[in-house]
Amino acid sequence: MLRLLIADDHEVVRKGLALVLGLEPGFEVVGEARDGVEAVQMAQALQPTIVLLDLKMPRLNGHAAAAQVRALCPAARIILLSGAEIDEHVLDSLNVVDGYVSKDISPAELARAIRTVAAGGEYFHAAITRTLMGQAGVALPAGPRPALSAREREVLQLMATAATYREIGAQLILSEETIRSHAKSILAKLDQPNRTQAVVAAVRLGLIQL
Repeated sequence: MLRLLIADDHEVVRKGLALVLGLEPGFEVVGEARDGVEAVQMAQALQPTIVLLDLKMPRLNGHAAAAQVRALCPAARIILLSGAEIDEHVLDSLNVVDGYVSKDISPAELARAIRTVAAGGEYFHAAITRTLMGQAGVALPAGPRPALSAREREVLQLMATAATYREIGAQLILSEETIRSHAKSILAKLDQPNRTQAVVAAVRLGLIQL
């Protein structure tokens, strides 16, 4: 059972998310927070599997709350939820969250994002990659272009899509664990902290195309 904590200062949104996700098989909504401070306190008290944080909340925004939850509850997986334009606050959050989704996401896709993140993966809205592509915020590895194997290039190209590691494995007829091993190697070679920034770096280096 995946234990969910939902934080959003808009009651209608928060209650709506709780209702929809509470009906999903294998999900249990264990808490609802009205702002970032409550979210951090409830995360400590409830130890949820997943913390869904609205980006713009009073007292403590989603970015700051995510950093505190990460420090205090390292086992929790964090997804940032936002209806705002992608800005520097979202980009700054990439290293402390495991997923980012837009508020116009469908219930089915949100459930998929939660399951992907709970399984140890990452789930970032395509808008994140597009925004990063237009900025200089992703540092490229120093020295010559990293040497990736043919298989790593295949995996990396599929990492640029919304496919989960399990789905990538199915496409390449490989196990999910093998894909995760390739992804770990790719991140190390590209010197990037997560899947999204690895994809951006790879595009800039000409290793893959979007």
